[in-house]
Amino acid sequence: MVLTKEYRICMPMSVEEYQIGQLYMIARHSLEQSGDGEGVEVVENKECVDEKHGKGQFTEKRIHLSSRLPYWVQAIIPKIFYVTEKAWNYYPFTITEYTCSFIPRFNISIETKYENNNGSTENCLNLTPEQLAERIVDHIDIAYDEVSAKHYKEEEDPRFFQSKKTHRGPLVDGWRTNYQPIMCSYKLVHASFEVFGLQTRVEDFIHSCIREVLLLGHRQAFAWVDEWIEMSMEDVRKYEASLQQQTNTLLQKNVADAPETTNSQEGGGGDSKATPSLGGSPPSYSKITKVSCQKGIFLVVLISVVSVNTKYLCCCSIFII
Repeated sequence: MVLTKEYRICMPMSVEEYQIGQLYMIARHSLEQSGDGEGVEVVENKECVDEKHGKGQFTEKRIHLSSRLPYWVQAIIPKIFYVTEKAWNYYPFTITEYTCSFIPRFNISIETKYENNNGSTENCLNLTPEQLAERIVDHIDIAYDEVSAKHYKEEEDPRFFQSKKTHRGPLVDGWRTNYQPIMCSYKLVHASFEVFGLQTRVEDFIHSCIREVLLLGHRQAFAWVDEWIEMSMEDVRKYEASLQQQTNTLLQKNVADAPETTNSQEGGGGDSKATPSLGGSPPSYSKITKVSCQKGIFLVVLISVVSVNTKYLCCCSIFII
């Protein structure tokens, strides 16, 4: 059974403010994290229309990850390895999907709705009784849930940060009860990895990574508020278009300049860092590798799982907004 969780993340701002901040951070992080052939390529960004949700924005992106995989994994996957993200933004409702052609049984889908409340709506996404019975609700506190030590920055800690322009913060214990303004992101996440013997373990790990992504990203969203709070929608769209062009140019240049990967060493003078041949066996244990690659309120998490007993190689990549 696919593991489904509903994450509820409160923020000290309105839904209208959050829309600007989200677009700003996604564009900025995409540029900052694109380099050395890695990063976010914007394939398409256009208006779309849905009968139910009305006008919106469709984007398709590729998250390039090849060189960050272990060498023995690089040897057996396509040279250009990426995760595809497709998003339909009918703000305050969005749909996002992540797939990888190299792993056809891997899929993450996220439905998000934003409301001006403190996470008190019990069925914000209009789930069926069967879906309600299966979902797990997880409230994330951006101030008092612990972020991993390697990601912690005091200047991004909501317990200490105060905005110079809005004077919001620091956030005290129990802030979600009475704080104004306040909004909540309701995110219903379906993580699917349908491989016998690995499904439960991998899906559990995916959700633990997603939770860390959401916690870290929303802390940063609040800490960056002074940089985008005075932007209009027109301002942030111009900013987004400018940075997307820079990101694509940088990524394409790095891919074009990247040297060919050697799958085996030739002679005694070969580069000791060259990719080993497939003649040797991969590690006989499960290996999980996290890759820091932030984009706005996201973090790329790369999971490389090897099961020798079942002969499966599973390289799962998560790109969370």
